[in-house]
Amino acid sequence: MAANKEKVKIHVSHLKKSFGKLEVLKDISTDIYEGEVVVILGPSGSGKSTFLRCLNQLEEITAGDAVVDGVNVAHKNININKVRENIGMVFQHFNLFGNMNVLRNLMLAPVDLKKAGKAEAKEQAMAMLRKVGMEEKAEAYPSQLSGGQKQRVAIARALCMKPDIMLFDEPTSALDPEMVGEVLQVMKDLAADGMTMVIVTHEIGFAREVADRVIFMDGGYIVEEGTPQEVILNPKEPRTIDFLNKVL
Repeated sequence: MAANKEKVKIHVSHLKKSFGKLEVLKDISTDIYEGEVVVILGPSGSGKSTFLRCLNQLEEITAGDAVVDGVNVAHKNININKVRENIGMVFQHFNLFGNMNVLRNLMLAPVDLKKAGKAEAKEQAMAMLRKVGMEEKAEAYPSQLSGGQKQRVAIARALCMKPDIMLFDEPTSALDPEMVGEVLQVMKDLAADGMTMVIVTHEIGFAREVADRVIFMDGGYIVEEGTPQEVILNPKEPRTIDFLNKVL
């Protein structure tokens, strides 16, 4: 599905983030549209993950604005938990609860936060496990799963909140190489379904195939952005060219 350029889902304007004296995000401005898949590339320490974490207030914004689904998450008095209900987040290290089986991991947030009934939450959880090909592992515990299976469960768990937007923070970087493909396939399927997605990753091939837009960040700035064709195959900025020469 193509992005809907009529509807901005995330509007970022002059976003800055400092940790003490360390400026991690120096001045970030961009718009992300409904149904758009945006991949963020860049070297370690460029601010990619911090940018993602600012969008759902896992990091407090120092200055500037980030308007997500019409709510400025930079404002101090917003109900961030309400905003987060519409934003799914998938982390590098899965963050599953080891003392709960897969099904209970998926049911927890809908029951606790959205006050869903247990029968409804279970039905939704099983539907999402089917979506990511993990239905047969509903009763298993995280310790019994491979890394790729854990990450697919983590994606299913995020989908159980019926989010409008999915944020992925290096979802494959902790996986063995042979498990990367199964997680990327789930993400490709989500993209095909029209989910708005912002993905921090080092998977250049995935970015070329799936992204509507690629953002290259370095030193707390957006250095270059455009289609995969423009940024990955025909980069203009010396810093982008240098980075891609090292990773391709």
